[in-house]
Amino acid sequence: MGILQKLGLTSKKDIEQGLEKTREGILGKLGKIITGKDVVDDALLDDLEEVFISSDVGVPTTLKIIQALQENVRKNKFTSVEELTWILKEILLERLKVQEETRPANFDATFSQKPHVILIVGVNGVGKTTTIGKLASLYGKAGKTVMLGAADTFRAAAVSQLSIWGERSGATVIEQGQGADPASVAFSAVQSAVAKGVDVLLIDTAGRLHNKVTLMNELAKIKRVISKVIEDAPHEVLLVLDASTGQNALQQAKAFSEAVEITGLAVTKLDGTAKGGIILAISNELNIPVKYIGLGEKTEDLHVFDRQAYVEGLFGKLTD
Repeated sequence: MGILQKLGLTSKKDIEQGLEKTREGILGKLGKIITGKDVVDDALLDDLEEVFISSDVGVPTTLKIIQALQENVRKNKFTSVEELTWILKEILLERLKVQEETRPANFDATFSQKPHVILIVGVNGVGKTTTIGKLASLYGKAGKTVMLGAADTFRAAAVSQLSIWGERSGATVIEQGQGADPASVAFSAVQSAVAKGVDVLLIDTAGRLHNKVTLMNELAKIKRVISKVIEDAPHEVLLVLDASTGQNALQQAKAFSEAVEITGLAVTKLDGTAKGGIILAISNELNIPVKYIGLGEKTEDLHVFDRQAYVEGLFGKLTD
């Protein structure tokens, strides 16, 4: 049994249940346009386009999906709705960026260098601190030593919340209190992680987007001081997004991508929204892989993203 199974992070049933609201929304709309249809025609494709756009898949991604469908219909002479459903799943899989093997999601992965430094970014309220806490707990359960850097010194409760998660997960927390220089905290955390031989260092950052220049400068400074201790750090930059915000999450992703190179996404609160289609939009438009999805409050509700399970979770019942 692999580590993900041991940690309870590979249940397709959980993913299907977590995507229930999104699935019901999309399937409800698809059901209305498919009912009574025997063949795939231009009118059906136009209706499909409307379904995806209204399900937060977004215009650019939707147009690519519809274009691919049209090409397949012409080339392979697909005519039935059942055939259309099958090829649609394949197209959606192709639109989802694959996680690079150099940034493994397995919590017991062997990292080429210790500490493996992960910079966590995202606006306030998306579940950033909770995601950090869950990651710390999961890495700890997989046998890794973990340290947390409390570099979100702007928000009063951020440091105390991270400290609570540190106690729960057994991770050491490096903090200098509210108002401290975030880059200084990050620098101290990396130095401490190196000195103690820690496996994984998760660094929290402030979630402000009201001033992009300030955000860019702050994140650039953090990256710069970290690299003074470990040349190629951070090894990952994980952007946390709230799925329930729909297209606003896409705009956040674009803004953070301008400030720092995002290597992966953690999309939270998928279980409470019908806007799960936003994963397709973000992964496709920004060419950034989704690494984790949040389907609840418990630690094991942070799942390693499986694009096959995601697509089946969205459309599996169409062919049941």
